[in-house]
Amino acid sequence: MPVITYRDAVSTALREALDEDERIFLMGEDIGPYGGAFAVTKGFWEQYGSRRIKDSPLAESVIVGAGVGAAMAGLRPVVELMTINFSLLAMDQIVNHAAKIRYMSGGQFTIPLIIRTVTGAGASVGATHSQSFEGWYASVPGLTVVTPSTPKDVLGLFRTCRDLNDPVLFVEHILLYSTRGETPAPANFRIPIGQAEVRRTGKDITLCGYSRMALVAEQAAAILADEGIAADVIDLRCLRPLDMETVVNSVKKTHRAVMVEETTRLGGFAGELVSQIQEAAFDYLDAPIARVAGEEVPIPYSFPLEQLAIPDARRVAAAARKILNRPA
Repeated sequence: MPVITYRDAVSTALREALDEDERIFLMGEDIGPYGGAFAVTKGFWEQYGSRRIKDSPLAESVIVGAGVGAAMAGLRPVVELMTINFSLLAMDQIVNHAAKIRYMSGGQFTIPLIIRTVTGAGASVGATHSQSFEGWYASVPGLTVVTPSTPKDVLGLFRTCRDLNDPVLFVEHILLYSTRGETPAPANFRIPIGQAEVRRTGKDITLCGYSRMALVAEQAAAILADEGIAADVIDLRCLRPLDMETVVNSVKKTHRAVMVEETTRLGGFAGELVSQIQEAAFDYLDAPIARVAGEEVPIPYSFPLEQLAIPDARRVAAAARKILNRPA
């Protein structure tokens, strides 16, 4: 299978969309001649022109609002919000318009809108550019929230998202763009929405994460394997719809679990995972479910402090050892 970067997978998915469906256009800040803040749309302006690649003002409410209107009119827009932090400026358009118009119109209108955005910390861009709000949006009925962690997932999930007639928040982590991975060659390869992936199998403990934290969980599993501890690693891939069946089945097998999330513990999405596991698999648990999350502080600008504020493989491995009662 070809090996490509996460960035190239996003670019490939967008080119496929533009080539295969005339109703699709892209809109966002600096996506035109500049090529995008993360170089995802480099060369698109020259290839597709201003009718299909629309540079927007710095106005997130306008970007999403125009996307909603275009979707209602029969187009299939893909809009980009430079970071998920800026989605706060389009919260009304996302939560009250995109997510609800089909329901409030009795199905007279659909909103086939994909909102691409970038989440996460680790790039030393400060507290207002480093937050992770995808868990917030997962609480909104009417939205689909997708969090791919690999190039394969980007391609497989984006292709499936294109077929949906409801709005999608397609969330890409800022530190994943340069990561590489194998991608299936067939152009019809797709991944079902709401299907988690077991990235590694083991009998001793379940490590569960999404986006970049799924990779951190996998790194922690490798550390634990050197100590004779075999971990299941679950990559959620989607937060809404949420595949709890895969998570619960893993916990029933291993009897212990660690939830890994980049955002803060208080109010984090991992709390929902813990709640659902305890409802469905309480009698299978041999220890309390552990949570490894970001520190309860705004993300520091200083790189060393920033690294202390977000989970890493070492902290995840330590949490696993604690509930297994294994010495370091």
